[in-house]
Amino acid sequence: MSDFRQDHPDGVILALDQMSAYLQATLTRVWSPIGQTPIVWVSPQRDHLHFYGALDVLSGQEMALSLPKLDAEHTIHFLEHILSCLPGRMILIVWDRAPWHKGQARQFIEQHPRLDMLYFPAGCPDLNPQEHVWKLTREAVGHLVNYRHIGDLRGAFHAHLENTPFRFDWIEKYLPLTLCHSVFI
Repeated sequence: MSDFRQDHPDGVILALDQMSAYLQATLTRVWSPIGQTPIVWVSPQRDHLHFYGALDVLSGQEMALSLPKLDAEHTIHFLEHILSCLPGRMILIVWDRAPWHKGQARQFIEQHPRLDMLYFPAGCPDLNPQEHVWKLTREAVGHLVNYRHIGDLRGAFHAHLENTPFRFDWIEKYLPLTLCHSVFI
């Protein structure tokens, strides 16, 4: 990663991930007066959303799209969106080893000279800053059952993702101190 920053000082490092949100009650604990059982609204269908998100680990800017599926075709669509949002800039994608990040999506990256990629270690979701964005967004938007319509949930997620800077000390934490110092001078 330090080679990428040295070779492309104006380059962008994006931590990429996907998440799904459902209009379903989730397991939680609540306080209620004795004898007053809380009422939990449950949607009869399993309405859900899939979000693709990419966090610029240096600026904290988030790019997100709600897409109908989590697969290679929609991953490529999101990568095309990223390319159009960052014209002329070199982009390093750092992501997990989801099946849709391999095969066609990997070939797409290899065919685009502005894109490069790096995988997170297997089984380490806590290393991906985008996972923390999802967690913070879920906390800020509220419990998912607070929304009666899937469009309301989508709007709340998009509003939070687009209007919140997400700053993490990811590079300082995971790169050796000497490399970090030379990158930011």
